[in-house]
Amino acid sequence: MFYWLLKYVVLGPVLKCLFRPDVEGLDNVPRSGPVILACNHLSFSDSIFTPLLVKRRVTFVAKAEYFTGKGIKGWLMRQFFVSTGTIPVDRSGGKAARAALDTQLRVLREGGIAGIYPEGTRSPDGRLYRGKTGVARLALESGAPVVPVALLNTDEIQPTGRLIPTIKRVRIRFGAPLDFSRYADRAGDRFVERAVTDEIMYELMTLTGRPYVDVYAASLKTAIVAPSPTRTAPVVAES
Repeated sequence: MFYWLLKYVVLGPVLKCLFRPDVEGLDNVPRSGPVILACNHLSFSDSIFTPLLVKRRVTFVAKAEYFTGKGIKGWLMRQFFVSTGTIPVDRSGGKAARAALDTQLRVLREGGIAGIYPEGTRSPDGRLYRGKTGVARLALESGAPVVPVALLNTDEIQPTGRLIPTIKRVRIRFGAPLDFSRYADRAGDRFVERAVTDEIMYELMTLTGRPYVDVYAASLKTAIVAPSPTRTAPVVAES
């Protein structure tokens, strides 16, 4: 109930008035049945604008740290994510990450929309990074089509670390649904999961027009934050 109240009464009308969304391809999102929205990730606001523009409910995952913040800011953030049905995910991997994927699988099996950021974290510099295979597992285990979603300028609206966004027209592009039913019996095959993930990332690269870097964004962030005293930061080659 609170999700729809935020979307259509409290938050949605204000955001649409301020940011005047420029949306392409929204009709590519099926009106019914399970769907995976695979989005590039530039800004905290990605998880606000995407559900705002899709008529159906979208369930995203978000890093667990958003649910454990301290003080008033932490409380407000936690309440927002809980109220909108966002699923916390432990990005350390293993069983915790699998639990989040299982929850999204349940959403899909109930005919809902699951939103996911294949890169696993926000881009540190606006480029598109190597996708993690969780999105492929969702697609192969659920049989749901994948709609690539390109956030085109949310990093200009709310760069990482900025609390108050810049008022600017937000631009989002929805690509044609991707059907992976040809791999229906290949769930769990890591080579197939990598191929599916790479195909999704290729579509996102095409939609966003941003350079693609074939390394994980999280790895680059780690290298930037804590470089080795005896080694230089790795050279990142664009493909």
